[in-house]
Amino acid sequence: MRVKLLPSAFPPPLSETHQYLTTYVINDGVAIDAGALGLFGGHEEQARIRHVFITHSHADHVAGLPVFLDTAYRGTTDCVVVHGSDAVLESLRHDWFNGRVWPDYERLAPNGCPFVRLSRLQPGQVVEVEGLRLTAVPVDHTVPTFGFLVEDADTAVVFSSDTGPTSELWERANRVANLKAVFLELSFPDELASVAATSKHLTPSLFAAEMRKLRHDVRWYAVHVKPRFREAVLADLASRPIPGLELILAGHEYDL
Repeated sequence: MRVKLLPSAFPPPLSETHQYLTTYVINDGVAIDAGALGLFGGHEEQARIRHVFITHSHADHVAGLPVFLDTAYRGTTDCVVVHGSDAVLESLRHDWFNGRVWPDYERLAPNGCPFVRLSRLQPGQVVEVEGLRLTAVPVDHTVPTFGFLVEDADTAVVFSSDTGPTSELWERANRVANLKAVFLELSFPDELASVAATSKHLTPSLFAAEMRKLRHDVRWYAVHVKPRFREAVLADLASRPIPGLELILAGHEYDL
């Protein structure tokens, strides 16, 4: 399984280290979240992605979706499918594709060829696309949010999305035999623990506590570090190193 976090800062080296928006691309054909999805590559590269799984409705996970749908449109009945919870689909319909912020791409279908199909995801639901099996798992954030357990024939990977301390995600992950990696959010330094608690994000100390809930020996990648607090997070990690933890580099492909 190949995973890439799309860059959302420019130019290098900020593009590698500063994450403002969230989009993972898996095996070039499936995306989790769409924050930066309309901002990478050429139109042919974007058009290879036909399934987008949205974890929650916050703008840094959705903002690039309208531009992406514009670019990826083929003018065929094989349109992009966007998968999301009831809360996500309601937000897309009322906050984005409302005829004011962006055209209603769910209804806009020239010659019977729509720009997008919105597909409802329920907790625990499994969706199989492009050789992948994705399970939607509720996590604990300020709005309804799914993390995803993603599996292919050989590998399983966890994507937490935005979350505070959570449990069901690790319970499910512990039942998977071939788990290879976890992409877990780490937003704030420990000195801002109260901010993390209010906004339901993780600090280095909370990250370490989440790691202890998993019984597998895996590769751990920290994502979603707030750029304004990146140096403070790095200082926390230097003073209290977490074995096996790596801060993800946007734009790099991770072969799992």
